[in-house]
Amino acid sequence: MDYKHDIISIPKSILLAGIILYACLGAFAGKPNHVPFPINTPDSTVISSDVDSIAFSRRFIHRIGVEMRPSYIFPTHPFLQAENEDLSPIRYSHSSHIKYSFQFQPGCNAERIYGGSYQGIGLAHFYFRRQKELGSPIALYLFQGARITPLTSWLSLNYEWNFGLSFGWKPYNFETNSYNRVIGSKLNAYINTNFYLNWILSPRLNLNTGIALTHFSNGNTNYPNAGLNTIGIQLGLTYNFNKKQDFLSRPAFIPAFPRHISYDLVLFGSWRKKGISWGETQVASPDTYMVMGFNFAPMYNFGYKFRMGISLDGVYDGSANVYTEDYIYGTTQEFFTPSLHKQLALGISGRCEYVMPYFTVGVGMGVNLLHGGGDLKAFYQILALKTEITRNTFIHIGYNLKNFETPNFLMLGIGIRFHNKYPSCYRR
Repeated sequence: MDYKHDIISIPKSILLAGIILYACLGAFAGKPNHVPFPINTPDSTVISSDVDSIAFSRRFIHRIGVEMRPSYIFPTHPFLQAENEDLSPIRYSHSSHIKYSFQFQPGCNAERIYGGSYQGIGLAHFYFRRQKELGSPIALYLFQGARITPLTSWLSLNYEWNFGLSFGWKPYNFETNSYNRVIGSKLNAYINTNFYLNWILSPRLNLNTGIALTHFSNGNTNYPNAGLNTIGIQLGLTYNFNKKQDFLSRPAFIPAFPRHISYDLVLFGSWRKKGISWGETQVASPDTYMVMGFNFAPMYNFGYKFRMGISLDGVYDGSANVYTEDYIYGTTQEFFTPSLHKQLALGISGRCEYVMPYFTVGVGMGVNLLHGGGDLKAFYQILALKTEITRNTFIHIGYNLKNFETPNFLMLGIGIRFHNKYPSCYRR
């Protein structure tokens, strides 16, 4: 089997769209966006205990939403173009979503700083025309969104990201599902970014209409891993259970942000499969390889929503520079592991992070400075999600790519933040 098409994961267009989104959001995040109250007033470092106690007891709006997303499938692989059992293109999909979220009350400090941010959990069902070969997966995911800019008193431009797991796929099988060289696992990551218009129909009911970009893949933990990518229309309704209008009349005493340098240390690990170059094609190694590494990143905190810095990145990739000899198609083949120094690398990358309550989304671009050559001589990109555990610890879920298109490895780990002076006003 020719695996040449199976090592391509996220198309450049989708990856670049995600990076540009978060970079643009971060560029305007040095101070709270669209805050109609002064930030650095003489009393800005004092917050009334009475206001705090009221905000703590009634600070959240609880929301239930439903959505429908008809989508177009990018034809990034011959299987999707027509090389399937039906000999016809696979172009369209459809998904239905039910979502619970909580949001800060309008007018409170956190709502003004973070642009009406909300976060929650969602459940989705996906339908594909070729269910016999692709399945009918279900996704369970976390999501977060916020206002990008208000357009009128009843309309705003918003964004939202989804991240979770999808299960119920019918993966590639040489005997029973040989055409499907797009999906190689029953369990795959689900990643989505939405840009939408939020229409306030009433104090309790919102209408959402927009565009959704979606990616499915297993993060190179199994072969094949070509991935599946869609763009679609989002149409949804959200009901707000306990929205309070009296917060809008309360004064805002938003503390001035203490600009400072913090230090993030991340330890990560994962496993991966590998396609080995042989001539002009790729052959899949049957082995699973370990990946371990660390990031140490001094980050300058510009404001409540944006930090930027550099990171020292070390990695051991057990699949790096693995090779084979005298490959014969269809026969058992031995794959050889090089010496340790050809699987170690030390690099440096530029990082920027968009900071919101509970979650931080980061992107990075870097190059390995010390390495054993071959696979490790790379210009790499990182997309990461940090989920807060405590004030100074977080879960790290990231993905490493080369040259914006070649999948590398997952980065599943835990992080510690030192010298953290972030006010975390949403905890009040």
